[in-house]
Amino acid sequence: MSEECLICKEPLEYLQEDVEMECEICHKKENSKTRCVNGHYVCSECHMQGIDSLIGLCLKETSNNPLKILNKMMAMPFCHMHGPEHHVMVGMALLTAWKNAGGDIDLKKGLTEMYSRGRTVPGGACGFWGACGAGISTGIFMSIATGATPLGEENFGLAHKMTASALGAIGEIGGPRCCKRDSYLSIQKAVEFVKEHTGIEMEQSPAGCGHSSRNAQCIQTRCPFYRQGRTDGSR
Repeated sequence: MSEECLICKEPLEYLQEDVEMECEICHKKENSKTRCVNGHYVCSECHMQGIDSLIGLCLKETSNNPLKILNKMMAMPFCHMHGPEHHVMVGMALLTAWKNAGGDIDLKKGLTEMYSRGRTVPGGACGFWGACGAGISTGIFMSIATGATPLGEENFGLAHKMTASALGAIGEIGGPRCCKRDSYLSIQKAVEFVKEHTGIEMEQSPAGCGHSSRNAQCIQTRCPFYRQGRTDGSR
């Protein structure tokens, strides 16, 4: 079980109240509910170092399959087993596939906005807010793709319905959290939702996750994507 704390690899613990902590990498002090059992803390900014490279990856991508795009992102060095990087990656994969499937969007502008919005969703939102960041990322995607604002009408509703659909699927499986599982569920729901509500058809492929050996809380056969022994995210 090789990935928990980025400093010592020991398990993480989640507190019920904020505690002031100092990031082991940049030494910034801030309040958080998450640390490892040895007291180490890594802030979201340091946890996601390198994620800005995704914009270049997406601009070169030709696939309209968001799951395949997401798996490429998950294979990059900055992506950990769990972490707030998934709150950005899900939306970026969807925006890229949407564009390649015929969606009308300035992709570079959309990706930059997705990066800006997604990175503000904190790690642990799944448990502490009751709203997984991967699911929220689908709503951000829909908002950007349709140009929604707080004063929007139909697109305002679509963004909320998209988030609700993804979070509903995540809630049906239950916990403990798994950023890979929740990202796959969110992508699947988004592909279905987009086809139904916009007519744009992104390619859908079955997901199979082989990250189990990196996840100390893997629910294994209770997860619809569990594929023992696979490490490439495919069947």
